[in-house]
Amino acid sequence: MYSRYLPAMATSPSTPGASGPNLTFRVLRGAKSQGEFASAVRRAAHEIGERVSCDARYIGRVEAGEIRCPNYAYERVFLHMFPGRSLTELGFEPRQVVRGRRPRGGCGSADPFLPHPDHDPYTTEEGDVLRRAFMTGGPAAVASLAALGAAHPASAGPARPGGSEAAAVWQAVTDIRLLDDRHGADVLYRPAGEALRTACALLDAGARTETVNDHLHAGAGELAISVGWLAHDSGRPEEARSHYAEALAMARVSADPALEAHAFCNAAFLAGDAERPREAVRAAQAGQQAARALGSHQLLALLALREAGGWARMGDRGGTREALARAHVHVARGASGADPEWMSFFGEAEFADLEAASWAALGDRPRAAEASRRAVAAALREPHFARNIALYSAELAGRLVDSGEPEEAAAFGHRALDHLDQVRSSRVHARLARTADRLRPARRDTTVSAFLERQTPTA
Repeated sequence: MYSRYLPAMATSPSTPGASGPNLTFRVLRGAKSQGEFASAVRRAAHEIGERVSCDARYIGRVEAGEIRCPNYAYERVFLHMFPGRSLTELGFEPRQVVRGRRPRGGCGSADPFLPHPDHDPYTTEEGDVLRRAFMTGGPAAVASLAALGAAHPASAGPARPGGSEAAAVWQAVTDIRLLDDRHGADVLYRPAGEALRTACALLDAGARTETVNDHLHAGAGELAISVGWLAHDSGRPEEARSHYAEALAMARVSADPALEAHAFCNAAFLAGDAERPREAVRAAQAGQQAARALGSHQLLALLALREAGGWARMGDRGGTREALARAHVHVARGASGADPEWMSFFGEAEFADLEAASWAALGDRPRAAEASRRAVAAALREPHFARNIALYSAELAGRLVDSGEPEEAAAFGHRALDHLDQVRSSRVHARLARTADRLRPARRDTTVSAFLERQTPTA
């Protein structure tokens, strides 16, 4: 399905900041690398109850002047990190100045200013309403996705989108990524799908300028990938496959290697889960070809891990080892400003979990369990990624059953269920259901029995 989308090697031109680099922010970073400083930002956010997907690339954009004013969440985090300073004293421009260059009449502006997705695309009043919806959780937490449809409903006619509509598409992408970590895919999939349909309608209408069109294509492609991931995680593999193919088509139309690499990365993951290992290898290799132009070793490491998983499912030990070795080489080179923002989930825990999956597929149970333990231990150091802790714990539980350790497997099953009180993921529930079935012969153990009783209603 994906083979007709050959990797595009064209690079996208960068967009320099309108007012030059933010030298003040660069001084504040001090001796830390951009990746280290991004970690400090995430820790500071956790201290005040905020959730930001900050990475080295975001810090690079701030320092380059591309992000002239952060959104409200980042603003609160930065002011917490540097008490007594205002945004302007951190090198940013006043919000009212940035907003003042935005088109007030939607598509009616002759030369619309297109804000970066980290700029807040709503008015103050709208933004406050949506942020309150975020804090309540549950169904209300997806209310922000409705803003995209409200801004440009499909029935609105042939009005051509401008910068504000493109920004709304990017904001939907950001919202989905943040909410997925908190609530899981099941509650998000349908409203996210509505947002994607609106984005496609905007593409069909045709943007007013080539710049807006490029940003709209990139945003719609990333939105298609996000919706595809939600479909994957909520047990809809064929729908996920269709969304990834849609994203690949958008990447080819706009000659966007970053979008193409992302789509192939997710397609490889899906193919591996669907027991199509040869397709997983081909997709991962195509993703690496597209990613070589981007300069991100973290992305190349992730794609090599996807490739390793495919080789392992085919029983090819040599191919698996070679791909894992490449992944270790790339990840050892560290984070950089070229790393995609969507890769904020990729760290020690994810690396170890994917490595564990490869060893498990090869039948090397001790190595699989060892790597899986590392994944859970690393994930627990990032407690705001509740879904990932649940996933890694569920996978470790299954691998401990393989290793003949039912009591410990049940204990990690309990931990996964603890975190599933916060998120809803059909994929994690399915893994726990399989683990429970295999634990039934050991149900006389009290820990196993308690897990089976607790898990059965959620299976």
